[in-house]
Amino acid sequence: MTDKTLPEGLRPETLAVRTSIERSQYGENSEALYLTSGFVQPDSATSAQRFASGEGYTYARTSNPTVTAFEKRLAALEGTEAAIGAASGMGAILMMIMGLLKAGDHVILSRSMFGSTLNLFGKEFGKFGVETTFVSQTNVDEWRAAVRPNTKLLFAETPTNPLTEVCDIAALAEIAHAAGALLAVDNAFATPILQKPTLLGADVVMHSGTKYLDGQGRVMAGALCGSQQLITEKFAPIVRTAGMVLSPFNAWVVLKGMETLGVRVKAQCESTLAIARWLEAQPQVARVFYPGLPSHPQHELAMRQQSGLGGGVLSFVLKGDSIEAERAKAFHVIDSCRVLSIATNLGDTKTIISHPGTTSHGRLSEEQRQAAGITQGTIRVAVGLEHHEDIQDDLLRGLATLTQ
Repeated sequence: MTDKTLPEGLRPETLAVRTSIERSQYGENSEALYLTSGFVQPDSATSAQRFASGEGYTYARTSNPTVTAFEKRLAALEGTEAAIGAASGMGAILMMIMGLLKAGDHVILSRSMFGSTLNLFGKEFGKFGVETTFVSQTNVDEWRAAVRPNTKLLFAETPTNPLTEVCDIAALAEIAHAAGALLAVDNAFATPILQKPTLLGADVVMHSGTKYLDGQGRVMAGALCGSQQLITEKFAPIVRTAGMVLSPFNAWVVLKGMETLGVRVKAQCESTLAIARWLEAQPQVARVFYPGLPSHPQHELAMRQQSGLGGGVLSFVLKGDSIEAERAKAFHVIDSCRVLSIATNLGDTKTIISHPGTTSHGRLSEEQRQAAGITQGTIRVAVGLEHHEDIQDDLLRGLATLTQ
């Protein structure tokens, strides 16, 4: 069944609902789920041509109509020519490394990035001869000074997990391109609802679809967005060979999740700002990290880059006079919650509370955590769709019963 061509200039909320592949002959209104690992070919010549060219559907490790629908929708939201799915966000980063780098190449990375990302670059791929320099997330001069003749990639996450540090995407793009390198941006926290990194000069946009794109904590998914040339020539061969393929079922779940992305993200931003303001007034709290607050060091930059919204994640630090005391207080606040979920995902409709020092950044050394600004008194809250006053009341159960 041939669909009508969508007009140009549609807004993100409309693209998130309407962008897909053509309907089948049955005319389904909700996108179909193609649960098949293989595709029957009409004849041997067609089969040979499709396997040689990569066009058409042959085997699900190469492509699948449901995965294609997910990729088309995400590319439309990010404003890129193409996208390619992966089994997880980390799988997408692995695909990017394998597609763009080789032994002897150099990468510049924010030291404030997600713990697994730090380990993947600094530890795992260091074994294969990829060199990594870790710099301040927010100090543009450090990024510039770290450039070498063999620098091939700058990779930033903005805002960061969990301290919500914001980097200047346009400034990093200028540094990367002057050096003949590419800039990749992890946009999982902000989503294309708040910011489109390619409009600021980024070459590759990475997503953990497990987070806001799905929005209900159901499946694992990842993706890279970029030019058609990058997707076709650099990343697609890696997926076919290495197999970090996105399953059709997971692609379908995230595809449907993206339909409500706009309304969810905006509602979560509103609640998170209210909770952040409330936390700043609590005597047990030493500091709140949230880009929507004027007290955030990169507040003005964040408002420019993120459509005037701060996102759905905040972190706060409890007062304490030792590492042991800080951790004990953080555990008390977390364990006192009766509504919030103690988990490590984010972007869910259910609010999630976590202790970064022993979860997302638990495998790092204490020195690495300190360099990233993460103390044992740090608590991260990924705000869901509950009423913000119920979330505040739940946090207050622990805050109000802290002992000095």
